[in-house]
Amino acid sequence: MLLKIGRNDPCWCGSGRKYKACHQAFDDKLDMIKRSHHKIPTHAMIKTPEQVEKIKESAKINIAVLDYLEKNVHEGMRLSEIDKIVYDMTTDMGGIPAPLNYEGFPYSVCTSINDQVCHGFPREETILESGDIINVDCSTILNGYFSDSSRMFMIGDVHPEWERLVKVAKECCDKGLEAVKPWGFLGDIGQAVNDHAKANGFSVVRDIGGHGVGLEFHEDPFVSYVTTQGTGCCMAPGMMFTIEPMVNMGEADCFVDEENNWEVYTDDGSPSAQWEYQVLVTEDGYELISW
Repeated sequence: MLLKIGRNDPCWCGSGRKYKACHQAFDDKLDMIKRSHHKIPTHAMIKTPEQVEKIKESAKINIAVLDYLEKNVHEGMRLSEIDKIVYDMTTDMGGIPAPLNYEGFPYSVCTSINDQVCHGFPREETILESGDIINVDCSTILNGYFSDSSRMFMIGDVHPEWERLVKVAKECCDKGLEAVKPWGFLGDIGQAVNDHAKANGFSVVRDIGGHGVGLEFHEDPFVSYVTTQGTGCCMAPGMMFTIEPMVNMGEADCFVDEENNWEVYTDDGSPSAQWEYQVLVTEDGYELISW
């Protein structure tokens, strides 16, 4: 529900300006969209310019850590080394690794290899081998503000079809990004992603998707990548969320490891690939926050 505010009252966004000179036209547009039977974001989903700037500071750490790993992840590396790099770099730059102790998650980063879809544990005993593909999902808290993105790395001599999976998963993110337009709908992203994955013979995980982010690790809205154009929540300027489709070489079905209740694997043992962008909806398009 949108708050009912007098025209001359202070705006709900905290700018200090009168509502009529700040977000009244914005709310009027949302109300019109709602009356057309579409979902609209709550005010809590809209980031202020001040919040965006603080989230960007968090993202600087997140990007720096992934940039370093992109140059230094290698065959023969223990996953625990990746975890230590993420923890050390993040804390040295003044941040906190967001995954660490989040709902009991015991590591500073998620490392998902081959048939792991997401939330993989960076174990001491797991060593990267030639032919592996790995997603490193890095998330940072800085002064209470969150950033979140992930990248794929290919180790040594990767099978050409697995290499194509990694490439197409990245293209799916890019297609989704192109669909981010102010006053469009989250379903526009979902259709763009799913169409591209299916056109290349791959499938998109249905039950796990993107999410709002910035003031919390996981916020509304949920971002599905198997939706259709013109459906889902309206993308209003100021919304911030992740684009992170999980693309499987085989079927879309997956399961959660019953022993730790975290690690997700493909049902059929086929490889899975994922990239993740953190994006802000702007008045004229989008801005990448973390990648």
